[in-house]
Amino acid sequence: MNYELVIMLDNSSSIKNIIFDFGGVICNIDFEKSYRAFTELGFKNLDNLFSKKSQTAIFDDFEKGKINPADFRKEIYNITKIDISDKIFDEAWNAMILNIPNARVNLLKKLKTKHRIFLLSNTNRIHYDYYLKNFQNEYGFKNFSELFEKAYFSFFIAMKKPDIEIFDFVINENQLKPTETIFIDDSLQHIEAATLVGLQSYHLKNNEDITELF
Repeated sequence: MNYELVIMLDNSSSIKNIIFDFGGVICNIDFEKSYRAFTELGFKNLDNLFSKKSQTAIFDDFEKGKINPADFRKEIYNITKIDISDKIFDEAWNAMILNIPNARVNLLKKLKTKHRIFLLSNTNRIHYDYYLKNFQNEYGFKNFSELFEKAYFSFFIAMKKPDIEIFDFVINENQLKPTETIFIDDSLQHIEAATLVGLQSYHLKNNEDITELF
C-alpha cells in the first residue's frame, strides 16, 4: 500500500521531512493509569506535581537529564513523604505507557522509503528504558534509530519541548528546511512552539491516529 500525506498543508510547500512526537502519537499512553497507581500507593495532590500541560521543576530536570533516576525518586519521596521501593515506584511511573501498535510501525517503515522521518520526544531515563525494552522484544529493533533516520530524546540532549532551542537543534543538525518539514504532536503547546520556527505542524487530536493521516 502506498501512503500519501492527506493533512491539509500550504500548497506552496512540498513536505519531504516528518518529525513525530512519541507518547500519544507513536506509543499509546494513559496518564490516568500512573495517577491511579500512585494514588493507591498513598500519594496525594498529584495534579500539583505533574500534568500533561505543566509540571514542577523536578520533572523538567529529569526530562532534561539534569538528574538521574535515583535522584528523581529521592526528590519525589522527599516532597511526598512517602518511601517505597524503587521497583514499585518505577512500576507506577511506567503504568502510563501502553503499546506501540503494529500498524504505526508498518506506516513508519513505508514512510521512511520516501521521506526523512525523525522522532522528537520529551522523556526520561525510567520511561525510556521501559518502552525501549518492550520495543526491542516486540519488533526486534535494537533502538529507535533503526526505524527513524534519527531519534531525539530530551534527557539525552538536555533540551525539551516546547523550548524553541530543541526545534532549532533538530532543524540545524539535519539541515532541514522548515517549509519542507511537518511536525506531528498531540500537545498543543508543542505545536505552537514548532510554528514559531517555521515548521509546518499538525495537532493530533485524542480521537485521531497517525495511520489515518496518510
